Amino acid sequence: MTEDQYGAGGSVGGTGQTRTRLPDSPSDPYGTPRRPARSSRGLVTVVGVVVLLIAAIAFANQNDDTPSGPTDTENPPTASSTAPSGVRPVDGKNGGIPTGFAQTEQGAQSAAANYAVVLGSDGMFNTAQRHAIVGAVADDSTREKLQAGFDADYSADLLSQIGLTKDGLAPAGATFVSRTVPAGTKVQNLSGDAAAVDVWCIGMFGLTGEKSIRPVTSSWFTISMTLKWNGADWKVIETAQKDGPTPVTGDNPVSTSDEIAGAVEQYGGFTYAR
Repeated sequence: MTEDQYGAGGSVGGTGQTRTRLPDSPSDPYGTPRRPARSSRGLVTVVGVVVLLIAAIAFANQNDDTPSGPTDTENPPTASSTAPSGVRPVDGKNGGIPTGFAQTEQGAQSAAANYAVVLGSDGMFNTAQRHAIVGAVADDSTREKLQAGFDADYSADLLSQIGLTKDGLAPAGATFVSRTVPAGTKVQNLSGDAAAVDVWCIGMFGLTGEKSIRPVTSSWFTISMTLKWNGADWKVIETAQKDGPTPVTGDNPVSTSDEIAGAVEQYGGFTYAR
């Protein structure tokens, strides 16, 4: 467990556990959204984008009197030309969690990305759902250790400090948000039945509501996951987390609490398969 479990230090999780970033508490969590002033650097970027757009349009509208090849109508693109890269996603699921990843580099990356999503979800704040998640992703050799660590991390005291009920639910009139979205994966090591994979993620965490002291914020972090091949699938041995890499924040205006709550309710989260 970290020094103060949450706050400025901002992490939840014991040794070897995936940590959930908790935001700092601003004095005015959902005040009137204010659009940051656009810097001269931002203006230069916009001008550059406009120039590139004009150039692209001009290139697209070039008219060659003698076509060099068949038209789109004569030779339309195949379905595979717009398909996602990689092999076909897995078909199996265990409690809604994808399973049956291949014993390959891509399979290890897909497993790690999927596991990062569920281990960073709001389901981890509910005891029954947490046990189901850990039971589905953990290797037999470390399941009990991981389960005990997560149970200690997601304590009743922590839930109370966040503002959740003992079942991990938001209070009336609020929406609890905890989502992890992989932005990329990297295999650090792959040797036989063992794999070490880093998953670069963006996360959203907090409570909507005008009285929320922990508004929904975003953060960037990297989860380092050690996996073991159990003969049929990749399973988690341990996880760790560090901040970043973090891009420069854009100049999008901050949405209101109601807009965030509406988006969370209307846009379902994904399981992820590379």
